[in-house]
Amino acid sequence: MRKIVVLLLFFTMAIQAQDNIIYKKFNSFNLNSERILKIYVPDSYEEKTDNSYPVAVLLDGEYLFDVYVANSKLFAARDKAPEQIIVGVFQNQNEERYSDCDFSVDTGLPNEDSAKFYGFLKNELLTYIEDNYRTSLFKTIVGNTLTGNFINYFFIEPEPIFNAFINISPSYAPLMQERLEAQSQNLITPYFYYLSGGDFNPEKRKAALNEVHNLLKLSENPNFNYKYDDLSNSNKTASIGQSIASAMGFTFETYAAITQEEFDNEIANMDPAEAIEYLERKYVEIEYLYGANVKIRESDIYKIEPIVIDKMNGDYLEEFGKMIMRLYPETPLGDYYIGLYYETGYEYKKALKHYKNGYAKIGSDNPNGDGYYANIERVLEKQRQERLGFTAEDEIIEEDPDGGSTEPDGGR
Repeated sequence: MRKIVVLLLFFTMAIQAQDNIIYKKFNSFNLNSERILKIYVPDSYEEKTDNSYPVAVLLDGEYLFDVYVANSKLFAARDKAPEQIIVGVFQNQNEERYSDCDFSVDTGLPNEDSAKFYGFLKNELLTYIEDNYRTSLFKTIVGNTLTGNFINYFFIEPEPIFNAFINISPSYAPLMQERLEAQSQNLITPYFYYLSGGDFNPEKRKAALNEVHNLLKLSENPNFNYKYDDLSNSNKTASIGQSIASAMGFTFETYAAITQEEFDNEIANMDPAEAIEYLERKYVEIEYLYGANVKIRESDIYKIEPIVIDKMNGDYLEEFGKMIMRLYPETPLGDYYIGLYYETGYEYKKALKHYKNGYAKIGSDNPNGDGYYANIERVLEKQRQERLGFTAEDEIIEEDPDGGSTEPDGGR
């Protein structure tokens, strides 16, 4: 009896785990045949009805789907990428991938059969997903070896309909190198192009990969975001999972919180107004691209805090605080920065008001309550000194080594 209960529990859990993955038989007009799709919808889809989701289309869906879904869940859980709607296209039931992705050896372009498959993906599959799911503007397409070459036909279009291309050891068609190089120079909006390869590939494919990499790495177009992984120390099977994980981190770099590298390269030399604008623009771009309504992360606020406090005499602390209060009205963080703005300008009454407002939000039972209350005590002490006849200037006049004195700037 106990074994039966355990088995029933196992099967129940397995069914629940598959609740947000569906198999669909899709009758294609272009292909004049039926195709199997495997579709993953994120757990939050039914709860967050205002959210839209990026879409990832995986060719060779039988093999790539589960690996991609597992990575997407991990990256979303770690807040490194948005949740995605993922569509796997089955192409290995009767070796369809060979006709789906074939090309002319003379032109390197799709032939009659593969042109139909292209039309199926562009005009039927994407239309179906967009009509039936809440999708954002951002779309990714993934392929491996032969299907890895095929996804590039979408990239070399005058206006690519996918934003990110994950090429895992692609078997490039003739003349593809020249087409990719030209397109990398012509893009007028941002695209992401990931490429991986290794010594496990046949010599001909490896040579083509190296040629493409040597051409693409020279592109100076800021709209062409490119990454190449040489996975020669791995093996062909393991390289698939490694490529997907690496490509996902690269593709959704904008979505993730500000890294130290991003801060050092992009933000460190900004003035406070520029740093605040950079932060706001980053999150506008996240929502526009990925459809994810993500508030500015507190970790990103702390990243630019030193710039706002230390540069330009803290003149932008009030603006910084008001921005945070719009985002996090329930927390004391915005009140703290506005209070600090008034405190450094010797307007202690206004500073005390905001510090008290912040303390009311944090509550006396909070472990951080005593630390926050220290702001109130500090300002009360400064007010007391003023009543006793000390001015703010008197407080911090320092003896100059040469016998003079150094006085602070006036109040705000």
